[in-house]
Amino acid sequence: MLDIATAYNKYTFLGNEFLTWIWFLIEKDQDIAAIMAYKEPISLEIGNSIVLENNLGDKSKEKITIKGDKAGLEEGTTALKKGALVTQLNLLCKMGEEEEYKFTIRGESFNITGLKTPSTQTTKSEDELEGMVLEKAYLLLKVTGVIDTLFLKYIEQRISDDWKTKGLQQINNWING
Repeated sequence: MLDIATAYNKYTFLGNEFLTWIWFLIEKDQDIAAIMAYKEPISLEIGNSIVLENNLGDKSKEKITIKGDKAGLEEGTTALKKGALVTQLNLLCKMGEEEEYKFTIRGESFNITGLKTPSTQTTKSEDELEGMVLEKAYLLLKVTGVIDTLFLKYIEQRISDDWKTKGLQQINNWING
C-alpha cells in the first residue's frame, strides 16, 4: 500500500489533467448534464481566472495566469500547445433555471475556494435559522456533487481502452486546431 505522500506525488497530475479536460468540455460546448447523466440542465463557463503551469524539465516551471472578466484565453491555448496543464480554474456553474455557483478549483488538491452559492433567504428568527443552515449545506453538497461526478466521468474515460486513440486525440485536436 502506498503511503499518502507517495500517492499524492505519483497522482498529482490527475487534477491538472481533469481541469484541462473541463476547459476542453466548455470550449467544445459539450452537454455537461448528458455526460453526468443528470436530468436537470447544467452548464459550465470559464470564470475570471485560469492558471496554467508547464514543467520545463530542469526543475523549473513556467506559470501563466490569466485574469479578468473579459480576458482572452489565447495565451492559455498557446501554453497548452507548449505542454502546460490547467492548475487552477475559476468556474461559473449554472444548474436548472436559476441556480448559479461561482468558485475556483485547484488541480493538485481539488480545493474549492471562493464558493458563492445562490442566495438564500435571511431571517432574524432563531426558529428559521436551522432551515437556512440546512439549505446552505444542501447547496454546497449540490455543487461538490457536480465536481465529484465530473471527476468520476473523467476517470472512467481516462482509464478506458480508447483514451489514447479517442479522448486524448480529441483534446490534442482542440489544442492544436
